[in-house]
Amino acid sequence: MLHYVLLALLPVAFTAPAASPATNPIVAPHPMITARATLTDRTPTRVQERDIISSIEGLGSYLGSVLGSFPSYVASGVPNFFQDFPTGTAVQNSLGISSSDLAATPTQVLNIPNYANWTDQGWNLRFRGNVFKQPNISESKLNELANIFLVGTSIEALPPAEQTQARNLTAEIFVVQQANQKVLMNIEPAASQGSDGTSSGSNTVTTPRGGTQNITLAGVTTAEGDFDQFLPLANVSGPGGYLLAGNATNTLQRLNIYANGTLTGNATSYLVPPTGLTVISDIDDILRVTRIYQPADGLLNSFAKAFTPWMNMPDIYANWSQSIPNFHFHYLTTTPEQVTRNYMDFIYKTYPGGSFDTRPLNFSDVSATLSIRKFLLEKIFQTYPQRKFILVADTSNSDVMKAYPAMATEFPGQVQCIFLRNTSATDAGDKFPYDTSGFKGLNNQTYMFFKVPDDLRGLDIVNGQCVNTTIKQNVTFSTQGLPFGLSKKSAAGRIESDWSVVMMTGLVMVFGFAYGVL
Repeated sequence: MLHYVLLALLPVAFTAPAASPATNPIVAPHPMITARATLTDRTPTRVQERDIISSIEGLGSYLGSVLGSFPSYVASGVPNFFQDFPTGTAVQNSLGISSSDLAATPTQVLNIPNYANWTDQGWNLRFRGNVFKQPNISESKLNELANIFLVGTSIEALPPAEQTQARNLTAEIFVVQQANQKVLMNIEPAASQGSDGTSSGSNTVTTPRGGTQNITLAGVTTAEGDFDQFLPLANVSGPGGYLLAGNATNTLQRLNIYANGTLTGNATSYLVPPTGLTVISDIDDILRVTRIYQPADGLLNSFAKAFTPWMNMPDIYANWSQSIPNFHFHYLTTTPEQVTRNYMDFIYKTYPGGSFDTRPLNFSDVSATLSIRKFLLEKIFQTYPQRKFILVADTSNSDVMKAYPAMATEFPGQVQCIFLRNTSATDAGDKFPYDTSGFKGLNNQTYMFFKVPDDLRGLDIVNGQCVNTTIKQNVTFSTQGLPFGLSKKSAAGRIESDWSVVMMTGLVMVFGFAYGVL
């Protein structure tokens, strides 16, 4: 029983404030996220240990011996709500859907807005998405499934609008992916970002005068229903001319991409010239309020509440869009495909139009989740070796803290600026530490940790001005934000002995008694 108690107390111990006078009342902790019920039997596997555990020497092995396997959010640093979703036949079998009923259900396509690069053979457009069927699920069953993802509340307790969003998102999760499907796309010039977005992504995005054509994707969809490939576009003429050649223009061009045979597979993609600036932006807790570091809030903000912009960040992106020529916006989230539609809908109603990346279904476990961002970053960097990139995210993502500085090292001269919102400095609810060791050796004029969107105002990012000198930087090139003043790498600031482990365990017990758990 002790190991369950210790596990329950870990978030309390690690997020506790420094010692303060006893006169201050103790605030009850947020309810801890509980393990999600699964639709199929799964073999438990040990997850990758989180940096904080390995950084406090001895504690990691101690916890492992006492706790055995523990939830992925303890290991990865933030609660990973979107993990191990059931797919394919697991959904069909668990919901008791017959093959005949499924066959009668319309086939749908998730078509993700993407980008094209210019080569010696012309434009190569990336096609990315998923083919699936959405079973008919009763409202009572959707309520039951939605309650899996809600902590400290239930769908019945939510306002009607939030109930509807929770059901819709749950229905998007419990779909049956379709393997071995041929995919045919229709392409035509786009006057705007269409039904899924804003009128432009940059002040120089244009509608091409030609390019209408049909393309059949090579091969068939994967076992998970995915497709992801680059294919050449024919430079066919239209009423007003042709697609502009990438070596003859600096202007972005916009195309609508329609999946044949379904009304759901529409997207808008961009022909991006070889040179210019691309911003690659994370979404959670930098473009929208998620509070992923607070399990109950994060789940409610993701599954039920309407997506809300983070402060005035839309103004910053709008200013970049209007003032920087040839600026390409690319939104990259490690959220899995099943819940992508809500993200795209929010982005294209709130921020400039642009291409999009999300986590493919074959990246499903914790270790893959932590590597997918770097995989997707490398793909776009390799696609545009002459473009420069502005990388934007927040410190609550351990994968960002590794992948962003790694790009500056792996692709010298291509990372123009790195902007990271310091969530622990701007939201008292974020007590997770972050590791800045990856920035050691980088030019400190190429990155900035900021607190509010206005810290980015006035920066000449086109010419490489990445630092607002009025914003104090405190980068120690180590794990920062640790509890108990352990952030700095010093002999006095590390737990290095079995006695220290005992002390930590004692602190956990103290917090347990203080919070009335033990």
